Amino acid sequence: MRLAVISDIHANTDAFLAVLDDIDRLGVDELICLGDTIGYGPEPEECLNLIEKRAIPSLMGNHEMAVINPKSLKWFNPTARESIEKTTAILSSSSCRRLESLPGFMVRNHMRFVHGFPPDSAIVYLLQVPQQGLMQAFSNLAERICFIGHTHVLRLISFDGKALVTTRMKNAVYPLNPSHKYIINIGSVGQPREGGVSARYVILDTDDDTLDVRFVIYDPRRIADKIIRLGFPPVHAERLLP
Repeated sequence: MRLAVISDIHANTDAFLAVLDDIDRLGVDELICLGDTIGYGPEPEECLNLIEKRAIPSLMGNHEMAVINPKSLKWFNPTARESIEKTTAILSSSSCRRLESLPGFMVRNHMRFVHGFPPDSAIVYLLQVPQQGLMQAFSNLAERICFIGHTHVLRLISFDGKALVTTRMKNAVYPLNPSHKYIINIGSVGQPREGGVSARYVILDTDDDTLDVRFVIYDPRRIADKIIRLGFPPVHAERLLP
């Protein structure tokens, strides 16, 4: 089986469409989204409609959570809070109702999917978790592989029952060890934070036991311009540009 996993689209329709084109060209058996389809970007409605049109199983990210529960805005810095408030203002009522039904995690094909950190957190960042916490998470993890988003960076963390190994992933194919457990931080489609303008996602091939990290080139200028034009925080446009 070839499984594509995407996350953190952040209302960036152009990046999302480029990734969907890449996925369609390569051919996958299943596609799952880890949440934060909205926030930061100027086209939340368009991205949610694409999710619905393609019937992509999706999780609740921290940005979706903030839209349906304004009390959670206290978790966000002022710039992110401003973005969420503007996002909420332009979302349709039907889209807001759809967000309320999103699950906090999924388990499929003996793999776990969560936005932030296992087992089911949408707000805990992988990069905040100390080594002891990571080892405990692996010990508690019933599944061999857990996919996460939220950080907007690419990390492959393996655990052999004794030691952790963390790899900063690039645009490459990574073989997995069948005797290891993995937490796979898959980067961001619409707001990557490790340089470059490409959209990032991954494809897991369960037959070959490999992880293909995909960097998809697209032109971010239209989305960046619209972020500014609609009055979203400029930093979210600046991050998209070379």
